[in-house]
Amino acid sequence: MANVVVVGAQWGDEGKGKIVDWLSERADVIARFQGGHNAGHTLVIDGEVYKLSLLPSGILREGKLGVIGNGVVLDPWALIDEIAKIEAQGVKIGTHNLMIAENTPLILPVHGELDRARENQSSVAKIGTTGRGIGPAYEDKVGRRVIRVADLADEATLDTRIGRLLVHHNALRKGLGLPEVDGAVLKAALLEIAPKILPYAAPVWKVLNEKRRAGKRILFEGAQGSLLDVDFGTYPYVTSSTTLSGMAATGTGMGPGAVDFVLGIVKAYTTRVGEGPFACELFDEVGEHLATVGREKGTVTGRSRRCGWFDAVLVRQTCVLSGVNGIALTKMDVLDGLEELKICVGYDLDGKTLDYLPTAADQQARVTPIYETIEGWSESTAGARSWAELPAQAIKYVRRIEELIQCPVALVSTSPERDDTILVTDPFAD
Repeated sequence: MANVVVVGAQWGDEGKGKIVDWLSERADVIARFQGGHNAGHTLVIDGEVYKLSLLPSGILREGKLGVIGNGVVLDPWALIDEIAKIEAQGVKIGTHNLMIAENTPLILPVHGELDRARENQSSVAKIGTTGRGIGPAYEDKVGRRVIRVADLADEATLDTRIGRLLVHHNALRKGLGLPEVDGAVLKAALLEIAPKILPYAAPVWKVLNEKRRAGKRILFEGAQGSLLDVDFGTYPYVTSSTTLSGMAATGTGMGPGAVDFVLGIVKAYTTRVGEGPFACELFDEVGEHLATVGREKGTVTGRSRRCGWFDAVLVRQTCVLSGVNGIALTKMDVLDGLEELKICVGYDLDGKTLDYLPTAADQQARVTPIYETIEGWSESTAGARSWAELPAQAIKYVRRIEELIQCPVALVSTSPERDDTILVTDPFAD
């Protein structure tokens, strides 16, 4: 049976939550493979709004197994709070539908404090992090001093891990003018949360491989977007993990051969939250239209998103980096009523035309977009569920995007509602 990876192919906020939820009807297992609670997915189901950060989007469907993989960094307190909020909306969450990899690293209060302290240093350029400790937790993972889910089950191991962690962090905190962390207080907090987290712990790599052998369909869910990738994004204005499709394998314990289809999620225009270069950013009435009609506020932070025209150069690049087989084009309805649309088809860098985003930060900041103009449409696309319901000019826009990014459109989303989706190619088809 086919297994599908879903990744954002822009700067995040592309509508992955809705698409994963929609696809999860066809899947048996939905597995998050990277990121932390800095990621936010908003889903609208029968008018009810659900906001998820750590829980896999498929958790809202009965009979599905949601998995948090080892590639995620997990704030246990944030997870318990999120479970409580979602259960208050009538969704039952337990060991029957949620599983956490035993080797998942934990985000601790010390990580968030360090994250915020660094971001507030006036002498250092801001990265635009959410301040939730994701970066410092990944640093500790690579530095071999992080505390993992399995460590919560053994007090002696926990003592060793805390000691190693605080040797590093208390030295850092001294330099930042922060008080030292009391290891006993941290240990008490971890022992208190442990009974709420450990029931979900499991050897995810083993479970997923057994599911695959049994012919079950697995949907791998990414967070953020490809342009925030720590290697290939607009560095240093990136997240701290690999956001490309290859992370689905290492972030869950599956081999790369487990992936059959990579679906890239792409807005019909472009948005970005936080700092960093954005060649197609608009500061005019059209930019205001996209922000207002698209309700462009971050799910987690509430920060306003920067808006601009569709950048085909960037999406073509991210489709290559993740080996995207097809894209899901979201928020088509936000473009309704615009007389003309522009698509970025290249960049000008000091008089030289580029067909890719350069790596050097100073060059990324200096490129200017080369636009192609396309006629817009006055009819509404909102709620369309078939090609026949789309205006001819909207279809022309989609086809032109396919040509420019050199990748076919597999799905089109026309509203936040689950069922307002046009299926062109089923990613789960064998």
